[in-house]
Amino acid sequence: MNDFSWIIDKLYYLPGVFIGLSFHEFSHGLAAYFMGDQTAKNAGRLTLNPRAHIDILGFLTLLLAGFGWAKPVPINPWSFKKRRIGTIIVSLAGPLMNLLLAFITLFVVFSFQIFQWDNQILLDIVIGIYSVNVSLFIFNLLPIPPLDGSKILASVLPGQLEGKLYGLERYSHLILLMLLVTKSLNYILDPLFRGTSTLLQGLVINIISLFY
Repeated sequence: MNDFSWIIDKLYYLPGVFIGLSFHEFSHGLAAYFMGDQTAKNAGRLTLNPRAHIDILGFLTLLLAGFGWAKPVPINPWSFKKRRIGTIIVSLAGPLMNLLLAFITLFVVFSFQIFQWDNQILLDIVIGIYSVNVSLFIFNLLPIPPLDGSKILASVLPGQLEGKLYGLERYSHLILLMLLVTKSLNYILDPLFRGTSTLLQGLVINIISLFY
């Protein structure tokens, strides 16, 4: 008899995928709007509706492989008063939102222990939301086009190198698929995930200890 428990395990991550991707892209658009660019707003991307943000391939890889992406929010950096600084701020907005969501959900995870809540399904869903958001935070800061990390790096490079880095975006999906198939990213993402989780858990435990 086939064991389909892995499918159920993946279903627990679905809310995290929808929440993580939607909040990530919404944060990019909102940051751009506050920086003076209305491109995302005009494109209908200033919303938390997952349908506006989900990229099917990125969604599936996030659900099955632990890292993925959404449809990039359209941004016009030339609308910013300071293009490079604006690009860095907008690029950081998405990953930092994922970090904030991970931080909040980690409090909820510890609340299950503190208050002895007995709801394993809900706990698994919350852990899924936490895991997905930590993964999105780390993955999107990698300096690989078109991820946010590449835009941050490009914004601090000299003009010629900036253009060359942005030029790699045409091969972005091929690069990401190769990394996915060869599982090369696991050697980078796994230790970063563990390190980030350790730091977050230590911070949350220290805050909780102030009250309990």
